[in-house]
Amino acid sequence: MDFSQVLARRRMVRNYTDQSVADDALDRIASSALRAPSAGNSQAIGVVVVTDTQVRHHIARVADEEGYVKAGFDPWISGAPAHIVISVSETVYRDRYSEPDKLGPDGQVIEWPIPYWWIDAGAALMAVLLTAVDEGLAAGFLGVHSVPDLANTIRLPDDHTPIGVVTIGHPAPDRRSGSLDRPRKTKGSVIHRDHWDDDG
Repeated sequence: MDFSQVLARRRMVRNYTDQSVADDALDRIASSALRAPSAGNSQAIGVVVVTDTQVRHHIARVADEEGYVKAGFDPWISGAPAHIVISVSETVYRDRYSEPDKLGPDGQVIEWPIPYWWIDAGAALMAVLLTAVDEGLAAGFLGVHSVPDLANTIRLPDDHTPIGVVTIGHPAPDRRSGSLDRPRKTKGSVIHRDHWDDDG
C-alpha cells in the first residue's frame, strides 16, 4: 500500500470481526515499534503482544468495557483478537544520559526540557498504528488512564510504564466517537513557515 494511502486510511477503529490475525502480521506490526526514534539510542521501549482470550477479557473488564457497551458502543476491547501494549522505561533513558557521551558541556547530566521517553513511546505507537493499516488491518488505542493495573496484568518489569493498549483486528462497522464531529483544522491554521506569525 502506498504510504499516502496508509496515512489517509488510519483512524481509530473500535469494532472488529471475529476473524483472527495472522501471527506473521502481528509480528510485523509489533516489530515496527523497534523502528521508531530512540533518544540516545536508549532503546527503552517494550512491546507486549496479547492474544490470550483470558488476558484480553481481563483488560476489557478493568477498562470497564461493560459501561462502554451500556453507553451504546461495541465491545471493542474484548472483541479485538489482539492487543499490543507499548511501554517505556524512564530509568533506561536517565541511565543512558548519565553516560560520558551524553553529559552536558559542564560534565553534568542534562536537564530534560521535555521527557523524551514519552515522545519515543508515542513514535512507537504511531509506527504500530500505521503498520496495522499497511497490513490491511485496523487498530484502535485505549490510553492507560482507562486501564487501571495494566502493568500488573501483563507483568511488566517495575521500571516499565505502559502508555496504553492498541487493539488490532479486521474492521467491522462501528459507532464512531462523537469527537469526530469536531471539524478538522485547516492546514493554514496549523502549518506555518519560518515564524508562527507571518507578520512577525
